[in-house]
Amino acid sequence: MLSHLLIKNYALIEQLEMDPDTALNIITGETGAGKSIMLGAIGLLMGNRADTKVLYNPAEKCVIEGMFDVSGYVIENLFEEIDLDYDTNCVVRREISPSGKSRSFVNDTPVTLDILRRVTSQLMDIHSQHDTILLGSNEYQLQIVDTYAQNDTLLRQYRTDYRDYRIQQDAYQQLLNETASMKKEFDYNNFLYEELQKLELQADEQELLEQELTILENAEDIKERLQLSSDYLDNAEQSVVVYLRNVVNNLNYVTRLAERFNQLRDRAQSSLIELRDLANEISSEEDSIETNDLRAETIRERLNLIYQLQTKHAVKTVAELLAIQADLEKKVSKILNSDEELATAKAASEAALQQLMQSAETLSDSRQAVLHLIEQQIDGLLTDLGMPNASLKISRETGKPTSTGIDTVSFLFSANKGVKPQQLKNVASGGEFSRLMMAIKYILASKRSLPTIIFDEIDTGVSGEIAIKMGNMMRDMAHNHQIIAITHLHQIAAQGKAHYFVYKDHSGNRTVSRVKKLSQNERIQEIAQMIGGNNPSASVLKNAKELLSQKA
Repeated sequence: MLSHLLIKNYALIEQLEMDPDTALNIITGETGAGKSIMLGAIGLLMGNRADTKVLYNPAEKCVIEGMFDVSGYVIENLFEEIDLDYDTNCVVRREISPSGKSRSFVNDTPVTLDILRRVTSQLMDIHSQHDTILLGSNEYQLQIVDTYAQNDTLLRQYRTDYRDYRIQQDAYQQLLNETASMKKEFDYNNFLYEELQKLELQADEQELLEQELTILENAEDIKERLQLSSDYLDNAEQSVVVYLRNVVNNLNYVTRLAERFNQLRDRAQSSLIELRDLANEISSEEDSIETNDLRAETIRERLNLIYQLQTKHAVKTVAELLAIQADLEKKVSKILNSDEELATAKAASEAALQQLMQSAETLSDSRQAVLHLIEQQIDGLLTDLGMPNASLKISRETGKPTSTGIDTVSFLFSANKGVKPQQLKNVASGGEFSRLMMAIKYILASKRSLPTIIFDEIDTGVSGEIAIKMGNMMRDMAHNHQIIAITHLHQIAAQGKAHYFVYKDHSGNRTVSRVKKLSQNERIQEIAQMIGGNNPSASVLKNAKELLSQKA
């Protein structure tokens, strides 16, 4: 439950701190004094969006901090799931900087807004006018049924199965679409693939063939020049080798006279050996060169096929053609094996659907089992709240699986005898809505382990004896939950264990909202003013004392 609340630099609040009681807390004050501002600040703590317009002082950051005592509430698994340190004193903080940047913390660990919402949704439940509007929606009505049936575990299982089914179904549908698209292009892709496959391309063959063709087309010229080169090197009569042999002979002679010429002789000898080897290789190459018109034509035809395919596929290398061939092979193979792939994907989707429907039916049965109980309890509470002829009927229809299950529920309501229950938005007035919502919150309180429940003027449209009964219901709820109620009715205010008064302070240069915890005498005065205005009479003050003394 909320043990300490700090609101700093928010709207009209410069700084506000309060330590709510563990039971029923009442908040009252003049219209516009800041009660709704407090609720807006708590909404930021719950993960609502904010901007810099909320800053009391635009030059400083806004801080909303709540300390919660969560001992006795089984929420450790949530902290473990989202990888946060758990402590029985949980501190949640929200900061909005002057630049508009928002930061959130749980136990001093930075968290995203989504994580903040997940944590605070397990700590507080705020009823506001927005909830009254939501009550008319089927989605919200289904949430009420699930909360009453305590379907958290079943819902988690269903949502897991629903997510798995959507993944399998999307994969199957995507494969269907891809297959249909590829089948349209299959004949063309297969033709292109076979055209490339028949050619049996090798990665480096283009360069080798082009080189070989150049040699064949210039065979006579190459042969002639190789022959000349060989003759220059090693002709029997006059050649480089003959002259170099003479050089070696001369150096052999001089080395016998002086050793200093040995190095020159050795170098000349090495050169002679190298030139003879070179002459032999040139001669060998010359012998290998032959004119072969048939081979040249074969190469031209092969290269022409390669060039045509390169032009066709807008590439310049055989390597690129081979990459295209591999891609086409995959596409063709995928179509040829598509029936098997589709069958596998379909089977996976059908298995996921079967599991989903099993979870959906279990969840649906759990919902169906509580509908009549909800109707009975609500009708009984509405009778206590002065609507003996009111009737709530919950209809249920099943359909295709959605993210919430296969059920659609509709709350049908009638406030008057003999009038057929209809959709809430068509039949309920403001006061009837308030009493119905109070009854719903009352029955749900026993089904949830929420530490703190906040009511923002849930008493709209009611008064008199009904207000007393609503106050009694809040007091009963406060036996197991911390209740914070913003109210304008003295009957409800008198039921509180702690009473906070929100007011505007005009003593400074700028109006600020403040809150104070009222003493017993101050409570008597405030409740008397709620009954009879700013100057309550002695009888009104006596009435206020009696109301407070009747509180259990």
